[in-house]
Amino acid sequence: MKYKDYYQIMGVERDVDAKTLKRAYQKLARKYHPDVSKETDAETRFKEVGEAYEVLKDPEKRTAYDQLGADWQQGQSFRPPPDWDAGFEFTDSGFDGGFSAGGGAHSDFFESLFGQAFRGTAGQSGGRQGAQSQRQGAGDHHARIQIELEDSINGTSRAITLQVPFVDNKGQLQNRQRTLNVKIPKGIKPGQHIRLSGQADSGIPNAPAGDLYLEVGFNPHAFYRVEGADLFYDLPVAPWEAALGKTIAVPTPAGPVNLKIPAGSKSGRQLALRGRGIPG
Repeated sequence: MKYKDYYQIMGVERDVDAKTLKRAYQKLARKYHPDVSKETDAETRFKEVGEAYEVLKDPEKRTAYDQLGADWQQGQSFRPPPDWDAGFEFTDSGFDGGFSAGGGAHSDFFESLFGQAFRGTAGQSGGRQGAQSQRQGAGDHHARIQIELEDSINGTSRAITLQVPFVDNKGQLQNRQRTLNVKIPKGIKPGQHIRLSGQADSGIPNAPAGDLYLEVGFNPHAFYRVEGADLFYDLPVAPWEAALGKTIAVPTPAGPVNLKIPAGSKSGRQLALRGRGIPG
């Protein structure tokens, strides 16, 4: 998959304001519209410009895109970092996969950032939104947060800082930060959500607030690999220990546990310590 530099595609600087961005889009859309353009790649360029504008005109998509940094080059091989969007608060409609400018399907690059994963997160609360969320100014928000494995093992409270994008009265994209004290439930697993009732930042003074849903992810751990509620640990043993069998102290989140390595064990064999993973 190739990286798309939406600013380069639009021919604008990274600090472009909303009015300048719109003028650039209108100029390029006229130039490459398939019905009038004589360019051989007009349709491809028209869709490319439309996709770039769809991202850069939306404060939430643009803020998320900008978090990737300015060091990527157009056409460079690209894969989104696993936690690239953590700590970013967005609305239900912010990542609904909507795409009108230019028409047609999204690129693989667009889908990797704003596609299925975001539509799934934003859509999950559609059935939960009741009368409160439908009041004027109300609406549910979402954010992804990264926590430590130990936070889930023990349960804790953490201060979480979120970025909230908005466009100021000069048309410039801005971010404000807010910090919330969040209770991390014991046993929460990657992909599960914490609901903070009435904590969505609507940005509208005196307007009722919807709920904020925090999707939990785990930071990489020095020892363990997490799969659901299970923890995996690569245990190094000497060849003679595997061949003859030996009892070895294995680290677990609750402290070391003696594990018997059966004689004749081979590399890659899995042994289970019941009840030593993430608590229910």
